[in-house]
Amino acid sequence: MGEVITLEEAQARRIVLHVSGKKLVFTNGHFDLLHVGHLDYLEKARALGDALFVGINGDASTTRLKGTGRPLVPAAERARLVAALQPVAAAILFDDDTASALIQALQPDVYVKGGDYRAKPLPERSTVEAYGGSVILIDTLPDHSTSALIARIRKLP
Repeated sequence: MGEVITLEEAQARRIVLHVSGKKLVFTNGHFDLLHVGHLDYLEKARALGDALFVGINGDASTTRLKGTGRPLVPAAERARLVAALQPVAAAILFDDDTASALIQALQPDVYVKGGDYRAKPLPERSTVEAYGGSVILIDTLPDHSTSALIARIRKLP
C-alpha cells in the first residue's frame, strides 16, 4: 500500500529507484469518484515498471478543468484513496493544470495516460520526450468514467 507524499519525498524515492536500476512509472489525473475503471488503468500502468507514482490534481485545477461542481471529493481524500490501491507506490498532490512541472521534477521512465489521448494533444508529451522518457497510452475500460458515473447518478429518481 502506498502513501500520499510531498514532491520532495517523491524526488528522494525517485533517486533510490534510479540508483537501484528500477523503472518508475508515472500517471496523473483527478480520480474523482474512484471506480473500477481507475483501478484497471492503474493496474495496467503499474505493470509497465517497478513502482507507480500518481499525481492527483488539486481541487482548484480540477474545478478549472472539469467545471463548476467538481471535484465531488476533496483532493486530500482522493489522494488517500488512490494511494491505498495496491498498484500505487505513492500519490502526490499538485495544483497545476498539467503535470509537466511534476514530470520534469521526477523524470519518470514511463509516463502513462489513457487511450483517449490518441485523439487529442497530450500536454506533457514534450516534457517527457525532452529528457528521454517514454509515453504510453493505455486503453481504458469502456463506459467507465467519472463523468458517466455522475450522469447515471443524476438520472436516479
